[in-house]
Amino acid sequence: MAQFQFFDDTTSPSQGPARIAKLRSELSRRGFDGFIVPRADEHQGEYVPKSAERLSWLTGFTGSAGTAVILTSKAALIVDGRYTVQAAEQVDTSVIAPVQLAHMSAEDWIGANLPEGGVLAYDPWLHTSDSLKRLEQAVAKAGGKLSPVDINLVDVIWIDRPAPPQAPVRPHPIDYAGETAEAKLERIRRKMAEAKLDALVISDPHSLAWAFNLRGGDVGHTPLPLGYAVLPREGRASLFFDPAKITNEAGAAVGELAEFAPIEAFQNALDALGQKGGKVRVDSATGAVALIRRIEAAGGKVDVGADPIALMKAVKNQAEIAGSHAAHLRDGVAMARYLAWLDHEAPKGQLSEIDAVEALEAFRIETGALRNISFPSISGAGPNAALPHYRVTTSSNRKLEINQIFLIDSGAQYEDGTTDITRTIIVGVPTAEMRDRFTRVLQGHITIARIVFPKGTTGAQIDAFARKPLWDAGLDFDHGTGHGIGSYLSVHEGPQRIAKTGTTPLEVGMMLSNEPGFYKQGDYGIRIENLILVEPRAIPGGDREMLGFETLTFTPIDLRLVEPALMTKDEIAWLNDYHAKVREKIGPHLDADTRAWLESATRPIG
Repeated sequence: MAQFQFFDDTTSPSQGPARIAKLRSELSRRGFDGFIVPRADEHQGEYVPKSAERLSWLTGFTGSAGTAVILTSKAALIVDGRYTVQAAEQVDTSVIAPVQLAHMSAEDWIGANLPEGGVLAYDPWLHTSDSLKRLEQAVAKAGGKLSPVDINLVDVIWIDRPAPPQAPVRPHPIDYAGETAEAKLERIRRKMAEAKLDALVISDPHSLAWAFNLRGGDVGHTPLPLGYAVLPREGRASLFFDPAKITNEAGAAVGELAEFAPIEAFQNALDALGQKGGKVRVDSATGAVALIRRIEAAGGKVDVGADPIALMKAVKNQAEIAGSHAAHLRDGVAMARYLAWLDHEAPKGQLSEIDAVEALEAFRIETGALRNISFPSISGAGPNAALPHYRVTTSSNRKLEINQIFLIDSGAQYEDGTTDITRTIIVGVPTAEMRDRFTRVLQGHITIARIVFPKGTTGAQIDAFARKPLWDAGLDFDHGTGHGIGSYLSVHEGPQRIAKTGTTPLEVGMMLSNEPGFYKQGDYGIRIENLILVEPRAIPGGDREMLGFETLTFTPIDLRLVEPALMTKDEIAWLNDYHAKVREKIGPHLDADTRAWLESATRPIG
C-alpha cells in the first residue's frame, strides 16, 4: 500500500448539480447573479489544503488549475490544455460547460454571458490585484458590476468543510538551507531599501518558509507552513500562524528575528501597517485583494509588485546544489531498481497503474530518507498516458498491456532536495510511429540539455528549441517545456520557467525541469523529464557571458523507443554520454542483477 498518496475517487460528476443548485439558492438569497470560484486558496497556491478545495467540492473537477463561473442559469469551467479531457470526464456537462482556456478565458466568458446589470460576487481573498482588474473589465463589458463578499459563498453551503490544517512548523537545518535566516533577511531588507519600501507583506508560504528557514506540512506533498509574515525595513518581523502549529524548535530557531503571533491578529497588523502611512509591498502574484484593501483602508500606501524573495529563492546556493546532487543520486538508484523491476514484471500482463505507483514509492521508501513524494505520481498506461496530468484512481486504473506505452511522472521530497522525473517505457514492441514521436521528443530534450545561451536570456526564448523536432512533423505539446524547482519546497517554483510565458532571465543556480512531450489522445503519451541546473559556460573566443545547463537526473532513457536514424551524430553522442554517466553514478549502488540490467539499458547506440 502507498503511504503518501491515495487512489480513491474523491469526486463524482453527480455531485455538481445539487451543489451548484444550492449555490444558486444562496446567490438568489443575497441578490447576486453569479459567483466566481477559482482553484486557489488565500495564498493563491497551486497546491491547496483540503479546506480550500472549493472548486473540486463544487464541480467534481480535481485539476490543479481552473476557474468556475456559476451564473443563475448557466455555468462554465475554464481549464487549460492539460485538463481538457479530464474536465469533460469529471463534471456533469449538462450543468457546467468545460471551456478550454486557449479558446476563451474566464473573463471572456463572463463578458459574453453575465446578464446586463448582473452582479457577480467574488471572494477578495482568492483574487490578486491583476486578476481583479481583468474581472472588472469583463464585468464592465457585460454592463454588470462586481461585488466582494465577506464570506466565501461555497463555504456557506459546504456544511462538512474540513478544518484548516495544523501541521507543526519546524526549522529547516542550516546544513541544507546553506544560509541563516538572519543573512536572508538582511538581503531582503537591502532589496526593500532599494525599492524605498517601509514594509513587506509576505503572502507566499514558499517565500516565508525560505526566508525564515522553516518547513511545515499544511498541503499535500509540499512541506509548506501556511501563514503570513510582515517584515518591516527596521525592527522584528512578525509571523502569523495558528498557534497550535508552532513547535518549540521553530520558536528557538527564529529567536529574536521575529515574533510569532496568532493568525487572528494578522488583519489588525495590516491595520497597524496602514496607520503608519508607509510604503508597503504586496506581492502581485500571491497577495490577495483583501490585503491591499485592508492596508489602504487604514491609510497605508500599497506598492503592488514582485515579491523580492521569489528570485532569491530561485537561485540556489552551494549547500542547496550539493543537497540536490545527493538527492538525485539517491533517487536515481531507486529509479534504476524500479525500472529493472518494471521491465521484469510488466510483460507478464498483471501489473496495474496503481501497482506501478505503489512499487515506485516502496523503492523510494527503502532509501531511508524519503519525507514524502513531491506530487501524486502520474502513472498512465496506453491512452491514460495521453493525459499530461492524469492521476490514477481505483475506477480509472488500467493494466499495463503488451505493446503499449507506459508513462510514469513522479518525484520525491528529501530533506536535502526535491526531485521530479518522467520516463516513458514501452511494454513489448513499439510501433514505428511511437519510435518516431519518442525520438522527436528526445531530440527536443537533448537540445535543451546542450543549449548555450547569453546571460539575460529568458525561458520563453529557449522554449521553441524543444519543440522544433515536433514542429517539423506538424506536431506540438500544450504545456511548458520546464518549470522551476524548489529546494525541499514546491516541485513547481517560479519565477523561472522554460515556456512561452517564461519572461524571467535565467540565472546561475536556478533549477528547472526539461520535459518536452507528445500526446496522441486516446492512444499514448510521451514525456522525457530530467531536472537541470543553470551554470556558467565558457565559449572560447566569445565576447558574451554565456550560460548552459547541468543535468541533475540520472536514469536510463528507454532505448527501445529510440530511432537512431532520425538523430544526428551529436544527439547520439549526447545520449551515449548521458547513459555512460548513469552507469558510472548509479551502477556502484546496485546489486549484481540490477547492475546487469542497467548495463543493457544504457548500452551505446549508433
